[in-house]
Amino acid sequence: MPAIHKLLVANRGEIALRIMRTAREMGIQTVAIYSEADRNALHVRYADEAVCVGPAPSSESYLRADTIIDVCKRLNVDAIHPGYGFLSENAAFARQVREAGLIFIGPSPESIEVMGSKLAAKAAVAGYDIPMVPGTPSAITDRAEAKAISAQIGYPILIKASAGGGGKGMRVVESDAEFDEQMDRAVSEAISAFGDGSVFIEKYVTSPRHVEIQVLGDQHGNIIHLFERECSVQRRHQKVVEEAPSAILTPDIRDAMGRAAVDVARACGYYGAGTVEFIVNDQLDFYFLEMNTRLQVEHPVTEQITGVDLVKQMIYIAEGKPLTIRQEDLHIKGHAIEVRVYAEDPANNFLPDVGTLDTYVRPQGNGVRVDDGFEQGMAIPIYYDPMIAKLVTYGDSRDEAIQKMIRAIDEYQISGVQTTLPFGRFVMEHEAFRSGQFDTGFVANYFKPEMLTTTSPDPNETSVAAVLAAWLLETNTPRRSEAVNERPMASRSKWKTNRIG
Repeated sequence: MPAIHKLLVANRGEIALRIMRTAREMGIQTVAIYSEADRNALHVRYADEAVCVGPAPSSESYLRADTIIDVCKRLNVDAIHPGYGFLSENAAFARQVREAGLIFIGPSPESIEVMGSKLAAKAAVAGYDIPMVPGTPSAITDRAEAKAISAQIGYPILIKASAGGGGKGMRVVESDAEFDEQMDRAVSEAISAFGDGSVFIEKYVTSPRHVEIQVLGDQHGNIIHLFERECSVQRRHQKVVEEAPSAILTPDIRDAMGRAAVDVARACGYYGAGTVEFIVNDQLDFYFLEMNTRLQVEHPVTEQITGVDLVKQMIYIAEGKPLTIRQEDLHIKGHAIEVRVYAEDPANNFLPDVGTLDTYVRPQGNGVRVDDGFEQGMAIPIYYDPMIAKLVTYGDSRDEAIQKMIRAIDEYQISGVQTTLPFGRFVMEHEAFRSGQFDTGFVANYFKPEMLTTTSPDPNETSVAAVLAAWLLETNTPRRSEAVNERPMASRSKWKTNRIG
């Protein structure tokens, strides 16, 4: 496979910038795509070329596969990196890229399809000795049979959407009397979110921890794992704090989970970067959940403890090069923690907040990394995920990483919107987190909005602010036609002076 000389990043914000920075280090030219709402975004100004692909809604811009491929052909692009979200786990898009004669920096469409269905994934790994949560091997078609299986497994059970993610189409059932109602809700949510109402049953693991293993595979059959990430601090089934390594895994369990993750990847002929997710109970028994066939939001903590640039490895793998890293070469060094900084108000049920970053000053110093896509004066678009940044700290020990995170949160200056930074500090200071004795119920068990000092806005004011932000984006920013190389020097990001490390 030929070397990549020009790369289009089919994404936006911090992940687009993160990919472009590695590409620039490798001597690869970059092309950004952007919506009309992102015309002044940092990733647009950083790229060598930039092309507008449509209006603000992602369905009319970042999800327009045909338009993105047309841009690649017009600008002689060699490869596409999808980042995460948007088209990153879309098998049809990966196939379109391949059929257009372009390189998709990610796994094969076939691997994406298999692992995109939880049921298909379970079937694929059935030939390997991988621990699985007790449950139904296929979609529920007979409710009476499903109830009988649930009684046999023992309540509580979990009804899950086969094509699900992010907690959608997932319902906990405590007893037989609740089964039908929760089943209907799960199917309805699954159809609404994924267009697929297939659901299955699993035993609900009490006090569960979410632990995932990073894997890398090349196109020559070599697969390695890069240890685990602990992702149990979540709100609405979505991660907000991640760390590597986990505070609870023993070397033997870590090794067993790593070997299981490699087998999962091998089961679907996987190449590229991927993440195998496990659920771990309070006895440290682990069970395979699913595989994410893309780069994860939380990949920086793995990079910190291994010294491996995952994006660079993805590019090498896409070029057909064999892995030069062997499993025995990898060792955990130190500890890393990531706090996702969202434009959300944790004192108001984590509702998204919109507005302009009147003040935006990043923390700096030894052991601090900030992956973001904003600078002071920019507005938070209402059209996309409200994540502002990923704040990462690294130390020789977990305690050191925690203390660095508290210091970094205190130094991070953001005004104009409410953020999850106060919640991040709450987590770092809580005894359950510091002791490592927590699970996915951390928020429900320990956090109450009144514990924070942030002021919660009136819901009506929030709604008005959202409308106003959208109007300002349309009226206060001069329109411009599709642009290539349109990056005025006067408004370029000061990323070089603000970067850390």
